[in-house]
Amino acid sequence: MNRRDLSDDDTGPIRRVTDTPSDRSPGTSRSPRRTPQHEGTRRPRPPVQRPRQAELGRRRAPEPKPEPPVGHGHSHGHGPAAPASRRVRLLLMGLLIPLAVATVAGMIVLYPWSEDPAKSVFPQGTPVSATVTGTITGPCLAEGQVQVGEPPPGAKPCLTSDLTMTDGPGAGKPLKLTLPIEPSTPRFAAGDEVVLSYNGGDVANPASFQIVDFQRGTPLLLLAGLFALAVIVLGRWRGLAALVALGLSFLVLAFFVLPSILAGENPLLVAIAAAGAIMFVALYLTHGLSARTSVAVLGTLVSLVLIGILSAIFSAAASLTGLDDSTSQLIGSLGHGIDARGLLLAGVVIGALGVLDDVTVTQTSAVWELRRANPSLGWRELYGAGLRIGRDHVGSAVNTLVMAYAGAALPVLLYTSLSGVGLGSILGAEDIAQEIVRTLAGSVGIVAAVPVTTVLAALIASREPQESL
Repeated sequence: MNRRDLSDDDTGPIRRVTDTPSDRSPGTSRSPRRTPQHEGTRRPRPPVQRPRQAELGRRRAPEPKPEPPVGHGHSHGHGPAAPASRRVRLLLMGLLIPLAVATVAGMIVLYPWSEDPAKSVFPQGTPVSATVTGTITGPCLAEGQVQVGEPPPGAKPCLTSDLTMTDGPGAGKPLKLTLPIEPSTPRFAAGDEVVLSYNGGDVANPASFQIVDFQRGTPLLLLAGLFALAVIVLGRWRGLAALVALGLSFLVLAFFVLPSILAGENPLLVAIAAAGAIMFVALYLTHGLSARTSVAVLGTLVSLVLIGILSAIFSAAASLTGLDDSTSQLIGSLGHGIDARGLLLAGVVIGALGVLDDVTVTQTSAVWELRRANPSLGWRELYGAGLRIGRDHVGSAVNTLVMAYAGAALPVLLYTSLSGVGLGSILGAEDIAQEIVRTLAGSVGIVAAVPVTTVLAALIASREPQESL
């Protein structure tokens, strides 16, 4: 009995519930050899007592109750998932590291290291700040002239402004400037802070100065501060990281995109390198270095490639030159040619980048949260659920992109509609057709970003260990 009790304690109730000798553990192999010594070929009575021993074992050791799920969970959850996740991360690194290296190399090659900054061939003048102390409307007269009699019919009035310069070579000195009143002329009033253009001539000569614009630094800084405060209050540290990423994006645009294009580099290649840099910096800095963010980066990259290809194909098919008013003025100021169509394509790529970031990050976050809520979902279920979320998101995202381009092109739309020609001619005009290509190519990229990002996220999230979600 002592040997039997010792054997029962060693094997435990889980191993003793089976009746097949082949299923018994090595610790119970002595029991079949003892049975023939007492009762020959007949089975002994201990099998009747086995349930009692199992019940005693369960009362003495409650550990076997959680043992089956623990063994099953480790064999299908933590065991295989961790190596798969490591393989996925290695795959992501193998895809993204060469892209990051190519982005950095492209920025180094395209940046005009040995060239002087581009300058306009037309003198722009030195900006000087001034304050309007008074204005009067009357006939357009030069200094020292006097109006005699009635002004001639159809003569346009002029606005004479008294100003005090607040900086520059004539700081503190009064100045009187006269400019004709046109429908496009800003309305200046006493107390307005304005910007003058100084051509370097005699400070006492009013002809050396010209009013060019209002000073807008203070309200813009206040609005920027309000924006930053709202982002930080809602996003906290994540919001602060987003603001830092936004600042770095502006630095890429100001110190890489603009100098490179002005130096004569291919605008589309510059835009692709800049978009890659902004994408890596903004997404990883804001959302962290993780498999989730890497999926968003890959989805954004695939969509940007599609947008660039579609824009290039259809801008060439529609014979778009990119020579709108602003581009023509730019070429005239540079004094040399520039790839106007490439500049158009560069604007399409950079303009779609912000919306794509929103779509891809939202899709990856949705898939990861679905997996966290129900770890038993496979990649097909995750893809289906994530795609249903993406259908709702893509409608609003496309509408956002269309309205953004329509708002930017509203003056062009109004001006073109004055021509009185048909709708087809209006839509086929160079300025309007450019916005159509921007909008539709970007929208196709946004639509494609949803299934592409969702399937990548589903495949990777389904292989992530539950504790790392």
